[in-house]
Parts: sequence; C-alpha cells; structure tokens
Amino acid sequence: MLLQNRAVIALGLRICSTNVLKGPLMDTARPNSDMSEFRKVFSKAKHIAIITGAGVSAESGVPTFRGEHEKWRKWQSQDLATPEAFSRTPSRVWEFYHYRRELALNRKPSAAHLAIAECEARLKKQGRSVVVITQCTDDLHRQAGSKHVLKIHGSLMETRCVSCGHVTVNKRSPICAALKDKGAPDADVADAQIPVDKLPRCGERDCRGLLRPNVVFFGETMDSHILTKVEEQMETCDLCLVVGTSSIVYPAAMFGPQIASRGVPVAEFNTNTTPKTEYFTFHFQGPCGTTLPQALAQHESEGI
Repeated sequence: MLLQNRAVIALGLRICSTNVLKGPLMDTARPNSDMSEFRKVFSKAKHIAIITGAGVSAESGVPTFRGEHEKWRKWQSQDLATPEAFSRTPSRVWEFYHYRRELALNRKPSAAHLAIAECEARLKKQGRSVVVITQCTDDLHRQAGSKHVLKIHGSLMETRCVSCGHVTVNKRSPICAALKDKGAPDADVADAQIPVDKLPRCGERDCRGLLRPNVVFFGETMDSHILTKVEEQMETCDLCLVVGTSSIVYPAAMFGPQIASRGVPVAEFNTNTTPKTEYFTFHFQGPCGTTLPQALAQHESEGI
C-alpha cells in the first residue's frame, strides 16, 4: 500500500479536490469496456467491494452536490455542508438538509441499488461476499435490501446532538414543526430564520441540545471505525466496482485506485469518465441503472 494513500485515508478528512493524488498507480492502458470480459472476472470473484457515489442515488431522484443542484437558493451546496456554516447559520443549514431529507424519504431504490442488493443475496448463498462502501447519505441501499453497507459520509436519517453527542435514527417528517414546508431550493426563497430553540433538539433527559444531521461535513474527519472497516475490505477484496462517483471527493476518490495498485481488477460504472478512470481495468459508460444490472446478473457458471 502506498504511503501517500495510507496517510490521506488515515487522516479521514472529507475534502473535494482533483489534486490530492497524482501519478499513475498502474499501467494506464485504456480501460476495457468489454462486458463479456468483465463477466469472466466477476464469475471468479469471491469478495467484491462496490464503492458507490451520488450518481447511484441521482437515478432515484436524490440531488447531488454538483451539476444542476450545485446551488441551493443562492449558495453553493458544498459551502452549506460545513461545520462553519452550521455554526454561523444553523437555521439555513437545517433548511438545506431538511430539503434533502424529505426528498430522500420519498424516493425509491434505483435499478442499480436493486441489482447490488440482489447480487449480495445471491452470492451469499454461494459463500461469496459483497460489501457496499457508499458515499451516499440516504438510506436507499438498505431499502433495496443490501445488508453489508459501510456509510463513510454518515446518514441523513440520523441526528447527532452537538451537546451530548447522542446519535439516533430519525426519520420523522418533518423533523420538527418549525421546518414543516421549509427548505425550498429556489433562488428567490428567503431564509426562514428559525430561532435556534425551535430547530431539532436532543430528546435525551436533561439535555435538549441542538441536533445536527449525522453526516460528515466537508472539512470534518470521518469515523475512524468505519475507515478501519473500509481498509479491511480494500485489503481483502478480489474485485472492486466504482459506481456513480465523480472521484473527486477524498478520501473516497482514492479507494478504487488503491485497490487497483495491488493488482485487483477495478471496474468503473459512470455516465462519464472521471479523473481516476485511467487507473481502472474496466470502464462502462452510461446510466448505472442500465449498465450495472447486466454486469451483476447471475453468471452461467453459477447454475440455478
């Protein structure tokens, strides 16, 4: 394992950049787009790691932080997802996340989510394993039926108290009365400016502290326990799929290249090439909901 990679992953700092990792990790021949060749590799794999990004959930209607959803009202989405923004304007940040929570709560898993979950269940019966390492903060992988999911950026469906640190699953809609019908993303919508004491509050006895979404804001350190589990999967997998991710948010952007650096086949599924495409064995371009079901379908060698 390259020391540079280990250092950035060990730091666990969520940042968006195209310049953290430079230089080839392997022979940068053009990635293969032959599905039949991928299927041969897939049929022999015993431990499969599937790294998913916002593109998978975008096909379910959950907005990403880029493209047409790069802005919420007049602010950059990425600028609202920071500890500094939450400290300065908790009402605005809660409106932003309330909007995203409500969308996620009302969306269904995409064809890609379902294909991953079906593959995991099928291969488990054969003594093979599938783990999902996801950057998505929605709950769509679990809704689809995936069991082994590592959520490196946290969950929109959980809250954490800024006072006592208590974390709890929270799928209430709306999450509090003051946020009902708030969070519209249009540029001409004014901030609700909700008083802090009316924002989501901790339910632990004698606390009543301010709650925040239990997600990893940009600039925050990821959960070291989750990162340890991710590293274990990266060290043991014999096939990796990188699905629906722009590969510019670190440290997740280096997971695929790091796995490729030890000679493991890595296949990228995305609507476009990414800064990391050149490191991978395979690249399949198009909607994940179209390419992934074919890639993960039962192979003839599996039998009935």
